[in-house]
Amino acid sequence: MLGIELADAAFLPAAMVALLAGILSFLSPCVLPVVPPYLAYMTGVGVGGLRAGERSAVVPALFFILGLSTVFLLMGMAASAFGRVFLQWQEWLARGAGLVVIVMGLHFLRLIRIPFLDGEARIDAGDKGGSSLGAYLLGLAFAFGWTPCIGPQLGMILSLAATGAEAQRGAALLAVYALGLGIPFLLSAIFVNRAIGLMNRIKPHLKLIERIMGALLVVVGLALLTGAFPSFAYWLLETFPWLAALGLSLIHI
Repeated sequence: MLGIELADAAFLPAAMVALLAGILSFLSPCVLPVVPPYLAYMTGVGVGGLRAGERSAVVPALFFILGLSTVFLLMGMAASAFGRVFLQWQEWLARGAGLVVIVMGLHFLRLIRIPFLDGEARIDAGDKGGSSLGAYLLGLAFAFGWTPCIGPQLGMILSLAATGAEAQRGAALLAVYALGLGIPFLLSAIFVNRAIGLMNRIKPHLKLIERIMGALLVVVGLALLTGAFPSFAYWLLETFPWLAALGLSLIHI
């Protein structure tokens, strides 16, 4: 029973990291500036028409989130399957992943430069603007094609997913990441004019957001490298026993 509770408690810090990573991914320089044009494209109107309320962007935004969530959930299950296959080397796998995540964090902190992480590999979803199907396809394209731009954040969550052997744990972690990325997108669709104004105020601070993401990557990388997540899980379980039940419910939703 204790082993099961520990595994569930260990999911919670990983889930909190996944949620924060999703939010920071939305605020990253390669995502935030293109949100208004994406919303306009999905609704089949220009940005001006979107701001004027000619068409609602809420339903297309939901299908967009569904599209990217589909890919992220499959990635999470694949990462868990990979961790299960190499279960006997999981400790070394976690340490290797930790080193990679730290290097990516140093890139975001501008301490080292990795040129391919500054690029984008966007995929054209085809001329489907203005339809729910087009929005779903655009979500699929976003999830596949925005790597390597959001690759470091996504790679960090996949590394956490690979440290668990259960497919539902990996899928749950990537679902939380998708929520962190998708909920701000949905809120932007609901409150278009306020969201665009807020985005314009955030843009001057994108470099700071990028550095915060880098710091998070380094911290998580060190946790993977040193095995700090299990220790943190023990502390959570002893300090907040109810978190074990919460972790179990999150995994099995």
